[in-house]
Amino acid sequence: MSATAIKAVPVVSTDFLPLQGTDYVEFYVGNAKQAAHFYRTAFGFQPLAYAGPETGARNRASYAVRQNKLTFVFTTPLADEGPIADHIRLHGDGVKCLALRVDDATSAWKETTTRGGRSFMEPTVLKDEHGVLVLSGIHTYGDTVHLFVERKDYTGAFMPGYRAWNTPHFQSNSTGLLYVDHCVGNVGWNQMNTWVKFYEDVMGFRNILSFDDKDISTEYSALMSKVMSNGNGFVKFPINEPAEGKKKSQVEEYLEFYKGEGVQHVALATADIVTTVRDLRSRGVEFLQVPTSYYDDLLARVGTIDESIDPLRELGILVDRDDEGYLLQIFTKPVEDRPTLFFEIIQRKGAKSFGKGNFKALFEAIEREQELRGNL
Repeated sequence: MSATAIKAVPVVSTDFLPLQGTDYVEFYVGNAKQAAHFYRTAFGFQPLAYAGPETGARNRASYAVRQNKLTFVFTTPLADEGPIADHIRLHGDGVKCLALRVDDATSAWKETTTRGGRSFMEPTVLKDEHGVLVLSGIHTYGDTVHLFVERKDYTGAFMPGYRAWNTPHFQSNSTGLLYVDHCVGNVGWNQMNTWVKFYEDVMGFRNILSFDDKDISTEYSALMSKVMSNGNGFVKFPINEPAEGKKKSQVEEYLEFYKGEGVQHVALATADIVTTVRDLRSRGVEFLQVPTSYYDDLLARVGTIDESIDPLRELGILVDRDDEGYLLQIFTKPVEDRPTLFFEIIQRKGAKSFGKGNFKALFEAIEREQELRGNL
């Protein structure tokens, strides 16, 4: 199937799982304090909240950081046994939870589990002096979970069990990152359609865009992808599956090193990608680079854009256009020692797509990194 939008399905009168967007992304990591400091210094997040033995959490330490509508939580175990430690031992550092904000976490859990979702957390009420917060959750691909977060009656820094985390002597300006644009999951051979059906049946998503191995391929490797979106478009989950190629694809490398399915990358939106990327680079964030020849015929390929080509060439920012506008994007190198999780920085100028025109240049850049690691 070529990369064309799926025909719109008839609008239903009610959305059984109305989502307000991504509430937070939680990472299980070997050292949460150091991870939180890295994202503060390198990505411009600000301290938000802390949970640990001092707040009654005896088995873990968690640090929450925030930048605009982006909230990341880093959690580490305080013992060498238990589900958090087991997750890190198997996968290394990685995304455990994609938390979604809802108006009613109890209804979200009932609706999704009734439709076949496997429960991760039954509706749980958390209370403190700042109000009431309700959590529930279901499993998705691999060891990843979705939590449903109902916080309309809560006014605290993050959630009960956390205390505000203030470091007045630490100053780090925002890098202009705004919110989660989308999160991409890598699944195993012949598993993509299984998870497409899961998001359709269990969560009421629809497949808005599909790419096959002819769309996403190089001389050596290929993959397939389908983009799942909830009804209002606030939450998008592209799903990748490896495809046959001459050599090992990026998805195969991920599955090998992550030891299973999981979140490959999180796309972070900005309103000024040139300023954001320049700032991130100055803080030590490493990005994939494409050959400068990519820019020689850029305007012929994408048409007129507002930005000057010179800074895009300098920083390695890619551009693609669809019927509704254009987008600018760039991808970091893996942010873990294992070649697994990375980030995308994206600025949309009307475009609703995901950069099909950049796939070849991007994946050739990834292959160059794979070859350096001896994994191509």
